[in-house]
Amino acid sequence: MEEAVGSQSHDPDFPERFRAFMRTGWRDTTLDVAPRTEAPDHAKRRAELSGAFPGETLVIPSGIEHVRSNDTNFRFRPGSEHVWLTGEHDPESVLVLRPTDGGHDATLYVRPRSPRDTDEFFTDRNHGELWIGRRHTLAEKSTELQVQTAHVDDLAAVLDDSAPGRTRVLRGFDPAVDAAVRSTDPARDQELAQVLGELRLVKDAWELEQLQDAIDATVRGFEDAARALPADRPVNERLIEGIFAMRARHDGNDVGYDSIVGAGAHGTILHWMRNTGRTTSGDLLLMDMGVENRNLYTADVTRTVPVSGTFTPLQREVYDIVYRSQQAGIDTIRPGVAFDDVHQACMRVLAEGLHALGVLPVSVDEAMDKSAILYRRWTLHGFGHMLGLDVHDCAAARKERYREGTLDAGYVLTVEPGLYFQPEDELVPAELRGIAVRIEDDVLVTPTGARNLSDGLPRTSSDVESWLAARRAEEFRLPY
Repeated sequence: MEEAVGSQSHDPDFPERFRAFMRTGWRDTTLDVAPRTEAPDHAKRRAELSGAFPGETLVIPSGIEHVRSNDTNFRFRPGSEHVWLTGEHDPESVLVLRPTDGGHDATLYVRPRSPRDTDEFFTDRNHGELWIGRRHTLAEKSTELQVQTAHVDDLAAVLDDSAPGRTRVLRGFDPAVDAAVRSTDPARDQELAQVLGELRLVKDAWELEQLQDAIDATVRGFEDAARALPADRPVNERLIEGIFAMRARHDGNDVGYDSIVGAGAHGTILHWMRNTGRTTSGDLLLMDMGVENRNLYTADVTRTVPVSGTFTPLQREVYDIVYRSQQAGIDTIRPGVAFDDVHQACMRVLAEGLHALGVLPVSVDEAMDKSAILYRRWTLHGFGHMLGLDVHDCAAARKERYREGTLDAGYVLTVEPGLYFQPEDELVPAELRGIAVRIEDDVLVTPTGARNLSDGLPRTSSDVESWLAARRAEEFRLPY
């Protein structure tokens, strides 16, 4: 990677003769931009937010880049709320909604291109076009996103002019913005985050298209991984991680979260992301992976497969318990059903399965009692979560609208029960220790029930075996 002239390691002066030379001899370029088809959806969302806070100024930043090491940054990913309201993906952008008699005026403050008649384009490694490529002009950005734009350098004056006590900021994304709008009541800003989280619960038609796009790419990524998974020799977990990541970068923006690839007992570790192990024939392989598409919506899917190609009788028994649990949860989903009812449906099947395996030390009813929840030793987590721009979407929503609320048509959530028998657990038979099974799908709440958006992947134990055999019979191919 080239080091910037003027970086902290080498910081020479730029002679004026060099500067003058660099300012000359450049042909200007134009971008062929058109309004994005989803721009009306973003405008509608801004109107919904406006209606929730009449008479108040609202400030929603995209976020800033973060240093990875010295003069290199992490790949930037904008804040989901900013994307949801604008479609903008660039750092340092800030949406400001200022009150009017009829609602709010929206202005997107962005950093426009650095033209060749200034020195920025070659001296500024963070913003200069020779370093990061051409950015949009203000007019180009406005045309594409269908929102009024202004230079981000004008933002400080706007924020300084905002009425104290009548301005709310989505905090934690841009320190400069946080500092510019001092709050005497943090609860006001928290309410903005809550309302945004709740407005995002129901996905519109365009969002569902994006989620399906991400899920379809994820299915292809799992197929890639299966083709590369040998039955007769070990491979590194990171091989599977890397193959899926190739699909994610080719078909989407990136992975939606760090992939979990747990071979054998690593599958019992819920957030196993080191992926330093190796597969073994006879063990299970748990893969929790999702593609984030180019509009930043993400899938979240888990499959557990037998490395040998065939489940052992005990592995199949555990797998089938988890499958029945997941199906019970999916069958429960419909508008008006409590989020907790789906959880209880999944967990009861798991508890019954644990009882059948001889693991539960008490009856199923006693284990399910909320004052005990003894089954949780082997299930560890809830049945699922909301899904959208974030893998754990709408996390700022109030619990009364989410975990303690009811489902509504247009919600998309994961259903992902699992059983995990830790290798050190002396309360389970030795033959169960180190076995882990999770099955996770992305489910849309429809007006009459539920639709599995990730049904392009098999779920039953026999279908998983057939699918794995079929993929292994195919030649691995690059995704182009």
